[in-house]
Amino acid sequence: MEIQREIVLSDGAAPNHAAPNHAAPNHTVRFRFAGYSDRGAVRRINEDSYLAALPLFVVADGMGGHAFGDRASQAAIAAFADSFVDTEVASPQRVLDAIRHANDAVLAVGDSADADGSLSGTTLSGVAFVETGPRGNYHWMAFNVGDSRVYSWDGRTLLQLSVDHSAVQELVDQGEITRLEAHSHPERNVVTRALGAEAEVDADIWLLPARDRQTFLVCSDGLTKELDDDEIARIIVFHAAESARTAPGEYAISVAERLVNAAVAAGGSDNVTVIVVQSEAVGTAVVSDDTVDRDAMPAQLEETRPRG
Repeated sequence: MEIQREIVLSDGAAPNHAAPNHAAPNHTVRFRFAGYSDRGAVRRINEDSYLAALPLFVVADGMGGHAFGDRASQAAIAAFADSFVDTEVASPQRVLDAIRHANDAVLAVGDSADADGSLSGTTLSGVAFVETGPRGNYHWMAFNVGDSRVYSWDGRTLLQLSVDHSAVQELVDQGEITRLEAHSHPERNVVTRALGAEAEVDADIWLLPARDRQTFLVCSDGLTKELDDDEIARIIVFHAAESARTAPGEYAISVAERLVNAAVAAGGSDNVTVIVVQSEAVGTAVVSDDTVDRDAMPAQLEETRPRG
């Protein structure tokens, strides 16, 4: 089921919970989110882990064929949870620091006494609600390492924001194979970046200005192995129609659970994890500039938008 939260944001001030009826420039943002995970129809254990709690929504997919893939993903998510206790709005630097801490945690799994020298790794993808400056400049910060994905949904179009770090994506980019051929290519499971692979992690980062209403989907590749983007979009539309017909008080399956169930029914060849998060400004709209103050941003973070 979905969780609903509201926070009151004040331009130039910290979030305020004591006075929900503040006049502008304070405004309320309502969040709805749900996460769901399943080991699938084939795998013996679930090596996916996830975190869905303001201001952070993250999926980690332990790398198959490596030692302790489940422990690697759990260690990465635990590092994020420790970094964002009782925080409803993050800073970009804090997210970057959490990614580094997660990488260190996964490396520690591989260095443990019972790892026997084997590698441990995990992919990572997510979004965080961040404030990029001192004047209430709110953004969604998307990030990705590996082939787990981040999508946006505007009610009509499902757009992949992240770029897969995978061998087949590189072949697609070079024009050697098509996206359709990538689904059956023998190297389709080979990732080119992961937490735990190197001492320094190279994450892709995007900043998206906060708008009146936004929806993001974060998932492991267990979803996209079984369902293409068009099918995912159809399920989201179907879910919205079904939810509108659900009587108050009735149990309502979340769109995250519906998508996971559909992927398992379609074959479930891998673990499947999905988070869906929606933000909506109530009353006064969230005002966010496209241009970010460079002096207020970490040096590692570029002003960039997802391709496409």
